[in-house]
Amino acid sequence: MPKAAQRMGLIRHDEAIQAARELGLLQEQLIFLGYPDFCTLEIWNSHWGDCLPAKGMLTEIREVPYKNAFRPGAPYKADEILKDLKTIIKEFNPTKIFLSHPADHNGDHRALYLFTRIALLDLKEKVQVELYPYLIHFKRWPDPKGYKPQERLNPPGFFANQISWQIYNLTPEEVNCNCRAIKGHSSQYKSSPKYLLSFIRSNELFGDFPVVPLGRRRNSIPLQLSRKKDPEKIPEELLDEEQASFVGIEDTYISLEKNNVVFIIDLSRPLGKNVGVSLFVFGYNETKAFAETPKIHVKFGAFEHKIFDQDRQLPMDMLNVNRKPKEINIQIPLEVLGNPHYILTSVRTYMGSVPLDWTSWRILELIE
Repeated sequence: MPKAAQRMGLIRHDEAIQAARELGLLQEQLIFLGYPDFCTLEIWNSHWGDCLPAKGMLTEIREVPYKNAFRPGAPYKADEILKDLKTIIKEFNPTKIFLSHPADHNGDHRALYLFTRIALLDLKEKVQVELYPYLIHFKRWPDPKGYKPQERLNPPGFFANQISWQIYNLTPEEVNCNCRAIKGHSSQYKSSPKYLLSFIRSNELFGDFPVVPLGRRRNSIPLQLSRKKDPEKIPEELLDEEQASFVGIEDTYISLEKNNVVFIIDLSRPLGKNVGVSLFVFGYNETKAFAETPKIHVKFGAFEHKIFDQDRQLPMDMLNVNRKPKEINIQIPLEVLGNPHYILTSVRTYMGSVPLDWTSWRILELIE
């Protein structure tokens, strides 16, 4: 129930304080933003500028309800999250930021990474920061599960050639400290002790995707490893109907041709009538506020597609789309993206509201 969800937010607030105390931090050194669980990726996708604030999936409200938050009453809008992060970063002036990974299966974790990257682009003349993304939710990882403090935390094989991982070895005392901190999140620990204890290992693991240069003289680039017809990639948690309709993203290629960004999306099978594909392409222009730049979302069904800038539907002739049964080719004029210096992009497939497959959000830098 909504009120119970708000109370859980207060419980997790207190547990986070307890966990941080084990790591040597005082309550006065912690900041809580108070934005909604299961909702911040939706806010990133669709609630910029003049769009209405999002409605929390659990709390069913549209603003930060907590008096102990950084800014109580802040609307559930992307501009507000970005504003808060920029204020905190400017005041603290960090040299390192540790944050959740763009490949994390938790949407809120992906959103935090994306908002932070935009905040740092906005502040790049004022703050010089190294990012240390860490992965939490990913299929069949960590492996093996359970409390194994003597073993190492190794990256998923899926990312072996895509990310340069950094390993920080821990002392036995630091391993024990981590364990006490995780147990401090008691409401979550009670429900998933084996999973959470899987992160008590002899090292910490950090790694980020590189920003990809995209120029007219470069060939198309794949943004993820091939997953050619691997039946084990179908998520086991899907229902039988969803597994039968599963459409995977085999590869995504991007190139810059004249004044167009070209996307080629290879699918594992043709789309069924209940399955869709969404391509997100957000432009970042250094001379404009990010809230004011286009947030293009192209939605494909089995037989048709629609183009949106957040919740506003755009004319079909703004983009050039060519389709084959298992391939989608989209050409987007740079002008439609606000003549960007950077592009942030991701692709996902879904059945109704159920996610099937997706690519990690990636950042491209446009160069000559």
